[in-house]
Amino acid sequence: MQEEIINIKNEALSQIIEAKSKNELEDIRVIYLGRQGRLNKLTKEIKNLGKDERKKAGFLINESKNTILRLLVTQRNKLQESAREWFDPTTPGIKPKRGRLHLVTQAIEEIKSVFEKIGFVRVRYPEVEWDFLAFGSLNFTKDHPARDNWETFFIDTQAHPTYGPMLLTPHTSSGQVREMWRVKIPPIRMINIAKCFRRQSDVSHVPMFHQFEGLVIDREISMVHLKGTLDYFARNFFGEDRKTRLRPYNFPFTEPSFEVDINCGLCKGKGCKFCKAGWHELGGAGMVHPTVLKNGGIDPRKYTGFAFGWGVERVMMMKSGLEIPDIRLLYSSDLRFLKQF
Repeated sequence: MQEEIINIKNEALSQIIEAKSKNELEDIRVIYLGRQGRLNKLTKEIKNLGKDERKKAGFLINESKNTILRLLVTQRNKLQESAREWFDPTTPGIKPKRGRLHLVTQAIEEIKSVFEKIGFVRVRYPEVEWDFLAFGSLNFTKDHPARDNWETFFIDTQAHPTYGPMLLTPHTSSGQVREMWRVKIPPIRMINIAKCFRRQSDVSHVPMFHQFEGLVIDREISMVHLKGTLDYFARNFFGEDRKTRLRPYNFPFTEPSFEVDINCGLCKGKGCKFCKAGWHELGGAGMVHPTVLKNGGIDPRKYTGFAFGWGVERVMMMKSGLEIPDIRLLYSSDLRFLKQF
């Protein structure tokens, strides 16, 4: 048995020296020193030896185990040291891929920043709204086409006894009366940026889009303030050489009402192949209708105001340098498109 013990020890030591990893060392330890290892199996056979042989074999097995353990520790330390030798702590790590804000989110942040500089405060109101706040309080008639199932997403739930059916808010204008109820006593300078929902889908419309709604109410607010605010936004968002114009229109919640145009970024209003007439339509605006002020709990004899509501995607797509032919591209998952921004 003594010769067998020595052979096993030498075999183990040889394998330990040739090992290239910690996993190999652990496998060797289990083979020779584990509970079912080769040396432990020999230990169980000592009882079959004579008295003198038993003593010599026991001593030799213990000595072999200790030798193998010491070499295992030494070799494991060497492997750790060699790993440190090639590692350069100054080598840059592998950088994870960086995400980025979506193009629409970038536009929202820029719009918010522009209006905050002139005292507007951003607010947010529910995306699921009641019919009264989305239409009734804004002076829409009961038979107005916007209140039709083919224009608005109505929620299949019990109607409110006062505010009527529930719906997905079709425009950020629904936040006007909520803001008046919240503030109660003007002045009000609100910029409401939120998701809106309509039954529309083509190259310039999507069922879910974003709007930003401006509302200013105070004493002696006039169209001069409205036009100045719109020009300020145009210069800061589109460029110093851009300006707006107002065209008479009709909206239920403003009187007088206007469509707002911005001069073409290429020809500056002279007319070209891109714009045809020199101007591009931005969205609606006007002086807040007295009925809307009353519905918001504000006396129209003391206070006046103006409001405007434009699509975030629309103004972003009209910004100089962007040529996006289809609004639906903005909500695609094509990284080739999204990585450009």
